Amino acid sequence: MKIGLIGLGKMGANMAQRLHNGGHQVVGYDRDKAAVKRISDQGNEGVESIDDLVSNLPSPKIVWIMVPAGKPVDDTLDLLMKKLKSGDIIIEGGNSYYRDSIRRSKKLAEAGIGMIDAGVSGGIWGLKEGYSMMVGGEAKYVNQVRPILETLAPGKNQGWGHVGPSGAGHFVKMVHNGIEYGLMEAYAEGFELMRKKSDFALDLHQVAEIWRFGSVVRSWLLDLTASALKDNGDMKDIAPYVADSGEGRWTTLEAIDLGVSLPIIGQSLYERFASQDKEQYGKKLLAMMRHEFGGHAVVEEK
Repeated sequence: MKIGLIGLGKMGANMAQRLHNGGHQVVGYDRDKAAVKRISDQGNEGVESIDDLVSNLPSPKIVWIMVPAGKPVDDTLDLLMKKLKSGDIIIEGGNSYYRDSIRRSKKLAEAGIGMIDAGVSGGIWGLKEGYSMMVGGEAKYVNQVRPILETLAPGKNQGWGHVGPSGAGHFVKMVHNGIEYGLMEAYAEGFELMRKKSDFALDLHQVAEIWRFGSVVRSWLLDLTASALKDNGDMKDIAPYVADSGEGRWTTLEAIDLGVSLPIIGQSLYERFASQDKEQYGKKLLAMMRHEFGGHAVVEEK
């Protein structure tokens, strides 16, 4: 199959390469000309504009977009709506809020354009391992692009699935990322506790390697943790700042809306917020409270 791909960052470029390796033809566009050149060097077809991308696709045209969530997605869809026709299909593979995906799908449907929301997990390892994909949208559109999804997935019938109507794919990916927050926080807390037990002088890389095999806490995330501990066990030059890209917030808000208790995912999100707070005003105020009621010493900043 021939597919257009808009957004050739590291993940998009790797997806293009995996599709190419699987026998598909990819027409790629990105505002970064160097990114376009990279996929051309891989054997795919790089173009200089969205117009060129659309004109180089057979009908029905299939366009996969991998751009940042929010306005960039809306802007890209608005451009494509002017160039695509009824029966064409757009696959939105970014980390978009599922409510936005429902809204966008309805808008595109008015023009007869199908939209698939595909939550994609796999990061930089997807080229080799394949991508886990949670797919939402009408079954007729999903079935049309099935060969593409099967090529990107870890296996033809493994690691991907049509999970429901429009918005369902990005909803499941949102929850996936919320769970990821919790897993990461649990590993981080456990390893921090072991590091603080200085009288045992534990080799944290060794512990991670032990847990990787046979343990009930083994996982790919633990594999990556072990690799990080091997390369930089002291976390030298790593700032204790953890970004959040939105999915954890959306997961927590959805839990509030539905009245579902998510204490672990919620707390892991709050821990990320705490890491981002350079001022730590609340912690300073706590120290002053202790001083006021108990005369406890206050440590001054240096």
